[in-house]
Amino acid sequence: MYPAIAAAEALFIRQPNAKLMFVGSVGGFERPLLDEASLSFENYDEVRAGPLHGVSPLTMLGSIVQLIIGTLQALGLILRRKPDVILLTGGWVGLPVALSGWLLRVPSLIYLPDIEPGLAIKILRHFATRVAVTADASKQYFRAGQAVVTGYPTRDSLKQATRAAAIEHFGLDPARKTVLVWGGSRGARTINNALLDALPELLAFGVQIIHVTGTLDWGDLQKRAEDLGMGRVDAFQHYHPYAYLHDDVGLALAAADLTVSRAGASVLGEYPLFGLPSILVPYPYAWRYQKVNAEYLSERGAAIFMRDEDMARDLLPTIQSLLTGNRLAEMQTHAAALSVPEGAGNVAQQLIELAG
Repeated sequence: MYPAIAAAEALFIRQPNAKLMFVGSVGGFERPLLDEASLSFENYDEVRAGPLHGVSPLTMLGSIVQLIIGTLQALGLILRRKPDVILLTGGWVGLPVALSGWLLRVPSLIYLPDIEPGLAIKILRHFATRVAVTADASKQYFRAGQAVVTGYPTRDSLKQATRAAAIEHFGLDPARKTVLVWGGSRGARTINNALLDALPELLAFGVQIIHVTGTLDWGDLQKRAEDLGMGRVDAFQHYHPYAYLHDDVGLALAAADLTVSRAGASVLGEYPLFGLPSILVPYPYAWRYQKVNAEYLSERGAAIFMRDEDMARDLLPTIQSLLTGNRLAEMQTHAAALSVPEGAGNVAQQLIELAG
């Protein structure tokens, strides 16, 4: 959703009179994110869809029925709304819309945030006019001439964040190195547990930590905090835990000297934007796209790839090694070299061209 919102914001700058219409999944999570973005949408519509990968045969059969219904809904929407161009960002809800657009000869653009497409985009690519990709490494998955490198669309609110503002916002010590640890929007328990196990030694090592636990693990963290006596011991004054960050994500990235996280698509755009070195821990129980993302950054010297099962053993010594040697500065340089600050504008320009 965030790359789509960033591209829409950039589109309005270039085409102030553009009209946006949104099609999402039935009962999906998209609407609150769109409302927070303060974008002006002419219509919010929903179509039915369902997953075809990694589900039981019965669920797949139900999904096929939902996709047929969704395609009929999408055909009706496109005939009524008459869009000039369609932007698709993956997910099964895009399939009825992409197929309907293809049948009615409406040009469409897929934006692929990850390096390797998942099954939904692998199907969508057959109906799309063009595909915008984050990096050149993604071109191999599409027919010749279909993919164009735009970079990752980052929101303007991220670009405006400064280190000085971040230090004031989070109450940080400007003399200390800052490690930013993400437990995911809902939680990444392996990362959260590994950090808490290493926390006393990291703080004694002289770093400060911004820890975004995710909402599911916030209760567990509070219990661990009581066990460690965080509320009573001054040694923990440089530990800053949060369940979730909203508009201050950019400030957290601007404050950090090093970050630890999963390897979702945003790492390909947001970490290079800030020249931020990372320790990436792909989620081991999902499609391999996180592993490919982590390999892409690590092979280019911008990140360290760490396996989920090795975190408890390797997190502390790896952080200590990076913060005392020269490698961190080298990783900063390599990460910044991968940045494409105008990714959102590039995607918007592709939409304008396809719309004629």
